[in-house]
Amino acid sequence: MLADMPFLFFCCIGLLGLAVGSFLNVVILRLPRMLMTAWRTDAAAVLGQPEQAPEETFNLAWPASACPHCATPIRAWQNIPVLGFILLRGRCAGCEKPISRQYPLVEIAAAGMGLVVAWHFGPTLACLLALLLSWALLALAVIDWQTQLLPDNITLPLLWLGLLAASATAFVDPVSAIIGAAAGYLVLWLVFHLFRLLTGKRGLGYGDFKLLAALGAWLGWQQLPLILVLASVSGALAGLALIASGRLRRGSTMPFGPFLAAAGWLTLVAGDTIMHAYFSLAGLI
Repeated sequence: MLADMPFLFFCCIGLLGLAVGSFLNVVILRLPRMLMTAWRTDAAAVLGQPEQAPEETFNLAWPASACPHCATPIRAWQNIPVLGFILLRGRCAGCEKPISRQYPLVEIAAAGMGLVVAWHFGPTLACLLALLLSWALLALAVIDWQTQLLPDNITLPLLWLGLLAASATAFVDPVSAIIGAAAGYLVLWLVFHLFRLLTGKRGLGYGDFKLLAALGAWLGWQQLPLILVLASVSGALAGLALIASGRLRRGSTMPFGPFLAAAGWLTLVAGDTIMHAYFSLAGLI
C-alpha cells in the first residue's frame, strides 16, 4: 500500500521521525546521567565505600518530563514535537525561562533524516534498518558533542544489529560486514596508540573505535576510507572554525564521534554518489 501511495509513505515517515526525535531528546538528556549514576555506584563498590543513594532516580520512561528550572510538569499538548515549542514560544509555561532549541532541532533532524532515507530506499526492509541506524547516529552525535561520551548502550547494540542486517543482505554481504567491524575498530585503535606514543596524549576514545566498528558492520569495510576522510576533514574544518571564533581553545579536546556519525550517515545515503563524483573529477572514469 505504501509503495502505491508515496505521499502517505513520506507523511508517515515524517511524523514517525518527529515522534522518534522527541524520544531521542529524552535519551540524550537522561542516558548520560543514568550512566554517571551507575558508574559512581560501581566505583563505590570497588573502593569499598558506603553506597550513597542517588540524588534523583529516573530512567528513560519515568518520571514524566518537566521543566528543568521550575519542575513544572510538561502537558501532553506541550510535548507535541516542534508544534509544542512553537505554541509555547520557546519558553516554559510555568517560569517562562527559555526552552533549549535542541529539542525542536533534534526532532526536525530526525524527521529530515527519515525523509531522506525513505526517499533513498523506498518502502523496503533496508529503509526500516536505515532509519534505525540514522536515528541512533543522531542520538550518539548529540550525546558525544555535549558530554564526550559514546555510550556502549547504543554503540554495541548498533554493532550487532549491523551484523544481523548483513545476514539479511540489506546493505552489504556478511563477510564485508564482519571485516568492516573488525577493521573499523582496529584502524582507530592503531591511530589512538600511535598518537599516544608520539605525543603522550590521548587523541581518541574507545567509544570512537566502537562507533566506527558499528559503521563498518553496517556499510562494509569498503566504505571505511570514505567515512574516515569525511569525518577527518569535517572535524578539522569545524575545529578551525571554533578556534577562529574563540569558542574552542588551542589544545582543548573536541569530540570526534559527531563527525564519524555524520560521515557514516552521509555514506549510507550518498556514498556511491560521492565516490562517483570524486572519480569523475579525478578523471578516473
